[in-house]
Amino acid sequence: MKSDWSGLADVELATLNWVDWFNKKRLHSAIGYVLPLQFEAMYYEKMQPSDQAA
Repeated sequence: MKSDWSGLADVELATLNWVDWFNKKRLHSAIGYVLPLQFEAMYYEKMQPSDQAA
């Protein structure tokens, strides 16, 4: 069996790339099929006091 990984550093990089995709770039069904970063931004936007209230 041939592997594209030549050492531990390649495995670590592949793992980091997967974690980055999983946490930032995948569409998540539990939050309405939006990116986790978008959902977080929407959450914090709702938490900010409105400028119109003043």
